[in-house]
Parts: sequence; structure tokens; C-alpha cells
Amino acid sequence: MDSPHPRRRAEELPLGRPRVNRVAAWWHPLSDRQRFRLYSRVALEGAVVAVVVAMAFAVTTPWSRVLIVVAGLAGVAAIEARPELTDWPRAVQRRAAVVAAAVLVVVGVVSSVVAHSSSDDAVVDDASVTGLLAVLLIAVAIVPFLRWRWYALAVVAVLAGLAYGSSPTEALQVAAVVAVVGAFMATTTLLTLWSLRVVEDLEHAKSVEAELRVAEERLRFSRDLHDVVGRGFSAVAVKSELAATLTRAGEHDRAAAEMDDVKAIAVESMEQMRALVQGYREVSLSAEVAGAQSLLSAAGCRLVVEGDPATVPTAYHEAAAWVVREGTTNIVKHSAATTATLTLGPEGMSLTNDAAGEVSDARAGQRGLAERLAEVGARMRTSVHDDLYVLEVRWETS
Repeated sequence: MDSPHPRRRAEELPLGRPRVNRVAAWWHPLSDRQRFRLYSRVALEGAVVAVVVAMAFAVTTPWSRVLIVVAGLAGVAAIEARPELTDWPRAVQRRAAVVAAAVLVVVGVVSSVVAHSSSDDAVVDDASVTGLLAVLLIAVAIVPFLRWRWYALAVVAVLAGLAYGSSPTEALQVAAVVAVVGAFMATTTLLTLWSLRVVEDLEHAKSVEAELRVAEERLRFSRDLHDVVGRGFSAVAVKSELAATLTRAGEHDRAAAEMDDVKAIAVESMEQMRALVQGYREVSLSAEVAGAQSLLSAAGCRLVVEGDPATVPTAYHEAAAWVVREGTTNIVKHSAATTATLTLGPEGMSLTNDAAGEVSDARAGQRGLAERLAEVGARMRTSVHDDLYVLEVRWETS
């Protein structure tokens, strides 16, 4: 089968592993929870940095720019100090949160003092901008994490009005603006935290579902094993006891007949158990494709099947089934793919996923798979192109 990506870098096993850039190697092993957690931190801190940069260019006095930068750093530190977003030690988080809050309060107080004491309109305007920025940073980085957050926001709005309003009417206007904008910013932070909790709950549910699937499969196997051989072993025990009793009673012919029955039952039970075990060891291509779709769906990855298992040459059906099983296992264990494509055809097959990740941990399984394919005259190679990881197999049709 011709490669759908002729320009990509290919790897023929057992040559070296595909080379991925360092960013991809760091990003792909992260779970969905870790990725969204990182995204939430970057989004919140990026918003703080963007506002700080805009305000720093909006003021004209050097001291106000310094205070704006200090307030911005305190806002970022306050976000970094949250246990919901980072893994800092709790003691460090608490100290960082207290220091960040204190810095923002100091910036707000200093700006208020300057605004009320200066007669220069430009200085008053810069002080007001700096102080209100500190107030809004408190609203986005500190207030959402308090227990009585909305009461705290109301207090902050009232204090801001008193600090930066030159008249009762202006104080009321400032308080109203701070309350509305602060409520919006606090709500944004709270929605981000809520989304993070949803992702965490989904990941936990996925893990529980996988454990339940394993437990269900073990229960099914134990039930099948009991149903298949339990009655035969019971019959062996009963007939063996009867044969022993007949032997002690001197009825050797009947005892021999019972022992013949024991042998027949034991052989039949062994055949039934062997058939049961082979049902787990032998693989069917159609069954593996259906199982791969179910497993990847439970892992949050959509599998698109192109082609029909019936088009694969009969001699390669079992080998193709092993490719599907091993490839699916590697996607679940070694990548964070959201989409995978399985292509089946008379000349070969391929399995592609959209998160190449690190494949070194999967090399042992791939090496065994390559050996299994070589036994039936098939060739396998893997390749990486633009974060697509592709496992390709070609049948020896000549």
C-alpha cells in the first residue's frame, strides 16, 4: 500500500525511534487534565500581563509604570500560588498568596495617597489608573478564591470609590464600575476553575470506566471458566469417589468403568478449557476492529475505519488483528490522541493517530509485532509527520 504521506520521515524497525521536537516530546505525555490546567494558568496570567502592559503604556510618569509592573507581578504570583493551578508546596503557596495580596493593597493605598495629595492632574490620573489596576487585579487573582467572595468584592468596590472618588457622586461611580468590572473578572476566573474541575472529573470517570472494564472482563472469564469446567470437575470428584468405594467393595469391573468415565470427562473438560483459553489468545480481525473502536472511544479518541476487514488477504487476517490490538494499546498508553484512522486494504494497512508523542516505551511491543509480521511475510514501518504518528504494514502479495 502506497504511503499516504510520501514526504514524511519514515522509520523501518528496528532502526532509531522517530525524532520529535522537544516541545512535542514535553506536551504529548501530559494528560488532558494537565494540559487544561496549564492552559488555564496561561490564560489567566496572560490576561493579567496584557492588561499590565496596556496600562503601563497608558500612564506617563515613571513611578506609576513601576507600580503597575509590581502590581502585575503580584497578580501573576497570586495566580501561581493557587493549589488548583500549580503544584507548589502548600506552605509556599500560602506565603506567596499573602505577599501578593499585601503588595496589591500597598500599591492601591500608595496610589490613593498620591492621587489625593498631588495638585498635578497628570499625576492624579496616573495614580488613579495605577490604583484601579491594583483593585482589578485583586478582583481577578484573589477575590475568586475567598469564601465570601462577593461580599469581599463589594467591600473592595466601596473602598475603591472612597479612595479614588473626589466627590460623593464620583465615588459612587467608581464603586459601581469596580463592582461590575470586578464581578466580570471574578466570574471569568471562577468559570475557568469550574471548567478545570469538569475536566478532572471526566478524566477520573475515564479511569474508573477502564478499571470497571477490566473487572468486568475478569468476572466474565471467571464465570465462563466456572460454567465450562465446573460441572466436569464435580463429575470427576463424584465418580472418583464412587470408583474408590466400588474398589473397596470388590466390584473391580464397575470401578474400572467408572474410572473410564472419569478419564473421558477429564479429557472433555480439558478440551473445553483449551477452547475457552484460545478464545482469549486467538484474535479475530473484525472483533479487534470493533474492540479498538470501543476502547479508543472510552479513552477519548475517535477511531475512523477506512476499508473493510474482508479486503485483507485471508492469510494475513490474524496478523492484521494483532496490528490493530498492539497499535490501539500503544495509542491508549503512549499518546494523548483524539483521532485515529485505521485503513485496511488488499495491499496493506495503516494506523494513524494525531498525537505522535514519545514511542520509546512502545518499542518492545512494536519489535514483537514486527517479528510476528515477518513470520507471515509482511513488512512494518513507523513514521512521524506534523505530529501524526503512522504505523504501516504491507502484505507480501507477489
